[in-house]
Amino acid sequence: MNRDMISELRDFLVESPGCFHAVAAIKRRLDAAGFTELSETERWSLEPGKGYYVIRSGSSIISFKLPEGKPEAFHIIASHSDSPSFKLKPEASLWSDGMLRLNVEGYGGMIRHTWFDRPLSIAGRVLVEEGDRLVHKLVYFDRDLVMIPSLAIHLDRDKNEGPIKIQSELLPLLGATDADEWKHLLAEAAGTDYERILGADLFLTCRMAPTVWGGNNEFFSAPRLDDLACAYTSLAGFLDAKPQSSIAMHCVFDNEEVGSRSMQGAESTFLNTVAHRLCRAAGMDGEAFDTAVASSFMLSADNAHALHPNYAGKYDPVNRPKMNKGVVLKHHAGQKYMTDAISEAMFKKLCASAGVPCQEYANHSDVPGGSTLGNISNTQLSIRGVDIGLAQLAMHSTYETMGAEDAGHLARLAEAFYGGKMPEVKG
Repeated sequence: MNRDMISELRDFLVESPGCFHAVAAIKRRLDAAGFTELSETERWSLEPGKGYYVIRSGSSIISFKLPEGKPEAFHIIASHSDSPSFKLKPEASLWSDGMLRLNVEGYGGMIRHTWFDRPLSIAGRVLVEEGDRLVHKLVYFDRDLVMIPSLAIHLDRDKNEGPIKIQSELLPLLGATDADEWKHLLAEAAGTDYERILGADLFLTCRMAPTVWGGNNEFFSAPRLDDLACAYTSLAGFLDAKPQSSIAMHCVFDNEEVGSRSMQGAESTFLNTVAHRLCRAAGMDGEAFDTAVASSFMLSADNAHALHPNYAGKYDPVNRPKMNKGVVLKHHAGQKYMTDAISEAMFKKLCASAGVPCQEYANHSDVPGGSTLGNISNTQLSIRGVDIGLAQLAMHSTYETMGAEDAGHLARLAEAFYGGKMPEVKG
């Protein structure tokens, strides 16, 4: 692989102000690569050696490549399309004291104070009534539209103490001229009358541009690195790979940040259904499917915590990844991550064969960490695998930081994983 992954990732992030736009950006790349879109409501007819994809609810996408010969296993990389943010409530306009704010609620575990005093906009989708049809339309105000001004320290000397309240302190300011301005703007963006908008999923999105920085340009910062960095770099490896005997599957699920319990989340039937359907369409019977699953492997790719030099005491004394030092392998005794000794050994062999550095992460034993989608998806389709990610700082901030070299590390690993076989385990 000879690609400028940071430039590609920067472009992808700019195209992806939210989960719906991220899936649309992935779709454009799959279409350009000759993949065929499938529908869950229609029968599938598949050809060996071809690529296909299916989208669920506009915010989750599974793409796959079939080998030329008989499939022996699934090679799956799973990531997620959503990021912590604020979602607009159905009645979003709040007009008071001659100013218009937007009524929002929290989505996921964001770092609240990072949303103050920076350019924001709104992205998502609306459902528009057109005759007897409901039309799904993406919406993004591609300009600095709203902001959440903080209160001056002079008016609240205890401002740096205590919690920040969403309902009173984190409502974005939109304007100061018209109580109905939000309705006018949304209708214009959707190309319809406001009364014809019958449903909406709209989120605040950070407008700060991605940037490469540092003494030797070693860092990359941008909104939504968790988890679009993994989604894109694994996609790059997927598109470059040539599967030999496995079905290569690239999965991007929505709603990981709120528990994955939705019809398009990792705990849904999406992966299981697609795997069964593609096997039937490829002429595999039930036992062939079960055999393939038993031989399969998954990389659950969701970013990991890099060592923060200002807070080193929050990390395990030795299992503390650093940026630009390779892909992170995650471990957890309580099974928040799917890594075990067998999958760990298999993954390390894969990294060595791909020439990709690997480092390991475990929580500080007295500081509970988060979870991700690996074990959640395993409740629907049980496959051996590991949880991995790219080391990053400021996870769940509006603006996150990773190592500039690590994007290439995961892309190369994904290409090797999709194009090869996993090591055999004896005994």
